[in-house]
Amino acid sequence: MSGVTTMRLVTSSRARAGLALWVSSALAAGVLLSAAAARPIHAATEATNPAGLACTSDAAGGTNPTFNLTTRAGYINLADGTTAYMWGYSEGVGPFQHPGPVLCVNEGDTVTVILHNAFTPTSPKSAPAVSIVFPGQEDVTADGVPSQPQFTGGAMTSLAQAAQPSGGTVTYRFKAANPGTFLYESGGGQLASGSSYYSSPQVQVRMGLFGALIVRPTQAFAGRVSGASYVYDRADSQFNPDTEFLVLLSEIDPYLNAKVLKGTGAFNMNTYHPRYWLINGRQFPDSIADNFATWLPSQPYGSLATIHPYDATNNPLPAADRYLSVGTVDYPFHPHGNNGKVIGRDGSPLATATGEDLSFDKFAVNIGPGQTWDVLFNWKDNEDYSPSNPVQVTEPDLQNLTVGMFYGGSPYLGTQEALPPGVQTLNECGEFYIIAHNHALYQMTSWGVTMTGPITYTRVDPPLPNSCP
Repeated sequence: MSGVTTMRLVTSSRARAGLALWVSSALAAGVLLSAAAARPIHAATEATNPAGLACTSDAAGGTNPTFNLTTRAGYINLADGTTAYMWGYSEGVGPFQHPGPVLCVNEGDTVTVILHNAFTPTSPKSAPAVSIVFPGQEDVTADGVPSQPQFTGGAMTSLAQAAQPSGGTVTYRFKAANPGTFLYESGGGQLASGSSYYSSPQVQVRMGLFGALIVRPTQAFAGRVSGASYVYDRADSQFNPDTEFLVLLSEIDPYLNAKVLKGTGAFNMNTYHPRYWLINGRQFPDSIADNFATWLPSQPYGSLATIHPYDATNNPLPAADRYLSVGTVDYPFHPHGNNGKVIGRDGSPLATATGEDLSFDKFAVNIGPGQTWDVLFNWKDNEDYSPSNPVQVTEPDLQNLTVGMFYGGSPYLGTQEALPPGVQTLNECGEFYIIAHNHALYQMTSWGVTMTGPITYTRVDPPLPNSCP
């Protein structure tokens, strides 16, 4: 194995996951992961309370990063108290994880990905060959020749050269020519000795063989300005590197997963019907737990976002959301309280060939199957309400309120007040929480259990400087 380590970008501490907060008619709520390029990088543990984009980088650095990805099977926790049998790409010799590592490279890097197929005929019972495709990357090679669809007897058996089970490998290589947000996912794979029930990319991606690829720009300005980073090779794609979030949306049909686990025959994809929807491989409320929470050993990525209000002096740059979907239908993701500025899709900036800005504001991001969207956003305290500038409304009586566990006793940012007797709070410093979720409301369920699924929050901390944890 090459010297590949997972590098985590650590920001301030976050409130732990809990149940949703409903305070009177004010919902507070969110958008997703955060990390920072060109910032100090620390090995993350739960004790460091990490949140945000968790980049896996080649520890050797340089312009030729190498990643080892290994196919493994395991289980993930679901919000209705059940588990799901899944497949996944793991980092090197690491244990099963879902989704695969977030691969972070720089524009112009020659990237090597070595796929190791650790599936055996006994695990899973119908162990298939497996491959990887890299949508948006050009001139990808597999073991030194062009990566391309494979055919047997005139029938296509995979979208790329595949690694056979029981230790087979394929080495993929490409130049990351363009910055942006991309997927990597299985292209399927046929056994050298014959057929496998689960060789199609439709099955293998649904089973969890996918991950995110982030290509960072390397223009002279990009990543070289203190406290700043960029999504594209454009000055108008600048964002605060401490507030970079990943929204990776996926789905599960448990009947498919059960069929694959038992290895009892082919699954008819015409009957495929998801019952679970996930964000970064988790469901609410686990979705807002810290990255690497110990009770979610195979689901490393949380999606709670922590930001501060826009401030021309202390917080002038927007946050960045990187949306990706491996689902089969559109996911209308809806961050409450904000319009987002869509600056790119599918790894391409929204601009003309001459550089004219074609970005646009969007209240709900409608992510289609296989798409990626790049969005910038700010949270502005436009009214500047405070105890000295109160909201002109009569507060409901206590008996007409349900006090959520993230409420700090006051409707004003940065203010905490006494709570009713017996009420406990996870609110740390008068911060706000604003909900974000799939706006196809049936997707906010886990086989009928409501207020689960792909839901997260934005935590808005008081303006800088402050003494929040």
